[in-house]
Amino acid sequence: MQKLEPPSSPLKQGDTDSFEAVFGLPLADFKPEPQGGVSQQGVLPNSPEAWLQTPGFKRRIAHLDMDAFYASVELLRYPQLKGLPVVIGGGKKSMLKQLNGVDPADWDAKTPLNEFPQLKNYVGRGVITTATYAARSFGVGSAMGLMKAAQLCPQAYLLPVDFDQYRHYSQRFKELVLEICPVMQNTGVDEVYLDFTHVPGGQRDNGLSMAKLIQRSIFQATGLTCSIGVAPNKLLAKMASEFNKPNGISIVLASDLESKIWPLPCKKVNGIGPKADEKLKSLGIQNIGDLATRSMDTLIASFGKKYGAWLYSVARGQDDRALETHSDPVSMSRETTFERNLLVTQDRQELGEIFTRLCTQVSLDLQRKQVRGKTVGVKIKYDNFKVVTRDQTLEVAIDQAQDIRQAASQCLKRIDLTRRFRLLGVRVSSLEPKTLDAQDAQATGLTRSRPVQANWLGES
Repeated sequence: MQKLEPPSSPLKQGDTDSFEAVFGLPLADFKPEPQGGVSQQGVLPNSPEAWLQTPGFKRRIAHLDMDAFYASVELLRYPQLKGLPVVIGGGKKSMLKQLNGVDPADWDAKTPLNEFPQLKNYVGRGVITTATYAARSFGVGSAMGLMKAAQLCPQAYLLPVDFDQYRHYSQRFKELVLEICPVMQNTGVDEVYLDFTHVPGGQRDNGLSMAKLIQRSIFQATGLTCSIGVAPNKLLAKMASEFNKPNGISIVLASDLESKIWPLPCKKVNGIGPKADEKLKSLGIQNIGDLATRSMDTLIASFGKKYGAWLYSVARGQDDRALETHSDPVSMSRETTFERNLLVTQDRQELGEIFTRLCTQVSLDLQRKQVRGKTVGVKIKYDNFKVVTRDQTLEVAIDQAQDIRQAASQCLKRIDLTRRFRLLGVRVSSLEPKTLDAQDAQATGLTRSRPVQANWLGES
């Protein structure tokens, strides 16, 4: 498959402080096109119909994916680890055990390599959140157990997760992007969709100039790189952003469908999971091109009306979804995997502390988003990896830790707690904007001032 080369020579070790070494295009060379040609027919610029009704404009949707985001943020703090296999996983508490009490807060850009822990010495049950590209070359990847990763790449360095730092850089790069392209869909901490279509300069070189400008701006302000795919829709842009990682730009046009998209395996389509991919293979469909040869009736017969029709459309590169520039959270949840399997009768105090902490964290998340929820749920994963969930819906939406804990305790009473489990989670859903003031809250009868009686762990 032909790939669009990055806008400059490949990034080399030691070149990260030079814009021109990374991007080649001086910022002064970017001259936005005069704004014009915007639809005068009352069609919103963000709608799929807008580009169809605007003479001379082609829909240009971009998917921006930060490169190994968590790991890259850590490398900003510890540049001595650049180019080396590094994995991010586990919390600071478990990290202290690996370091015999050495506090990771004491590390800095001058810390010798021998003071960072390596996977070969890891003992525990943590999982990898992400890894550098150097570590990925050994088969190490996200969601893999750290013990398994230690077998594949024992020399990899291990760093604890620091979500506060990642959220900071996530907010920063999105603020920068919005200054250039105001139509953005936030899809995760490290990725966004953008609509270049009516942004001045967004049509130039089919979106290449705009993508270069965004790459440069993010790198200039943060030192982080990203990969961008630009295409006629979200479906193709998502796939294109993977073509040329890291620090790459890929442009896909409607005419590129056969040469760039059809040779890809079906699982590259966002929405075709392992089970669907396996079924497609059993039908002799190995890639997207094979999928495009099947009739809609055939696909509907095998996958059902809705999913079959969707498969028929995506094989032809069809996707008319607009960017969702505003979305409300559906739920707030927190969960933790224990370092060892816990049992209620033996680990009552430890479980009680973990349970209280999870409820408090969910409460803070809700208050930060200015929402409350009526449905409270819990999740447990047993030592055999079986997952059980229970929830209940309240008459009044809540956001206080005491109330969440009380409701979650009632859910736990409906779960078998006589066997060991490895994970505990708390969730609040059915969210609504927070509108009650303190006086209204008192009128609901919620007694937030008194301790909650939660006896699932034998508490009094």
